[in-house]
Amino acid sequence: MAGRGGGRLVVLRGGDGGVRAEVHGRQIKIIENLVKIQNDGTLEVDVKRSALIASELSEIDAFGSLSRDIVEATSGLSKSVPKLKIAILVVGTRGDVQPFIALAKRLQASEFEFGHYVRLATHANFRTFVKSAGVDFYPLGGDPRILAQYMTKNKGFCLAGPTEISVQRKQLKEIIYSVLPACAEPDLDTGLPFRAQAIIANPPALGHLHIAEALGVPLHIFFTFPWTPTNEFPHPLARMPQSATYRLSYLILDLVIWWGTRGFINEFRKKLKLAPIAYFSTYHGSISHLPTGYMWSPHLMPKPNDWGPLVDVVGYCFLNLGTKYQPPQELSHWLQQGPKPIYIGFGSMPLGDEKKVTSIILDALRETGQRGIISRGWGDLGSFSEVPVDVFILEDCPHDWLFPRCAAAVVKYCNTTI
Repeated sequence: MAGRGGGRLVVLRGGDGGVRAEVHGRQIKIIENLVKIQNDGTLEVDVKRSALIASELSEIDAFGSLSRDIVEATSGLSKSVPKLKIAILVVGTRGDVQPFIALAKRLQASEFEFGHYVRLATHANFRTFVKSAGVDFYPLGGDPRILAQYMTKNKGFCLAGPTEISVQRKQLKEIIYSVLPACAEPDLDTGLPFRAQAIIANPPALGHLHIAEALGVPLHIFFTFPWTPTNEFPHPLARMPQSATYRLSYLILDLVIWWGTRGFINEFRKKLKLAPIAYFSTYHGSISHLPTGYMWSPHLMPKPNDWGPLVDVVGYCFLNLGTKYQPPQELSHWLQQGPKPIYIGFGSMPLGDEKKVTSIILDALRETGQRGIISRGWGDLGSFSEVPVDVFILEDCPHDWLFPRCAAAVVKYCNTTI
């Protein structure tokens, strides 16, 4: 690999073929002085210093602009696509998994002239959910409940709390190593062979880039919130009070995640017979050089002007579960007994004190004279012995069936299942 001058990254290849990276301590010191990981897991950037050193970090943003070759290649793509074996790798909770099931169903549907063979690999918790939609399932490592608890507590995907680092590192290692069998092992039920010819993944499925490189297959990123650097708004996990530092927040977060997982990544790459990645490489966790589709409506948030032709806002991917849903008789009867209720539910978001939250909800309904549907969710809401007649405790129900029958909804933010 060629070295870079001007106090930047110097990469040397020794005679034995190994890769050695010499990183100037000044670069790492810049990050350490500029960024503070807060107790809640978010990043806080020193805005006064960031304006002074933004140019020092500009080379980290290696994929901030596309070459003419890439632009020309994307503009001339043919619409004729052969039938492929596609692995979809999804890490997260139900709100992350559900839109990818809709995507998988569309890709494998012959009526849309695609007819691909699709395997959706995600956590074992969602096996029944995936298979019930008629999509092949393969388990990925990691427990989404543990990840959700950490994300809720720390408001981010960073390794922050010292007491939690060992647990989260174990989760991340399980995820990284599980993408290899997910893309190359036979079906666990039928034994039919499988080897991915294309990979679709969300960014938290951290091994995606490396397994795609090892198999020599294309990789397409999809996600439900922004992960591509832009000057229009900061990274969702970073606190950036001034617009001048918005793009910088993405670069820094990429580096923080890369530094926290590089050991696992390079061990994984060794298993895949790939060369290791240098400490301060631009090949860290960035997805900026990969084709990326964001799963929200452009009417909600248009595509930023500085996202190039490889990135697009593709719209929501809905399963439309309500069209075939048959509600339990108890729910139908309760809905008919009075005015439209208010729905209260927080989905897969864990709660620190579910009894206290339930009590607050009941008090609010009582004071406002409203009927209410409380969705139990992963937070285990509605845990009390005697349920008031104007309250219904719900285990599971498609939002697209239920919400038209409600007066209002109080939910955690999730733009994928609502």
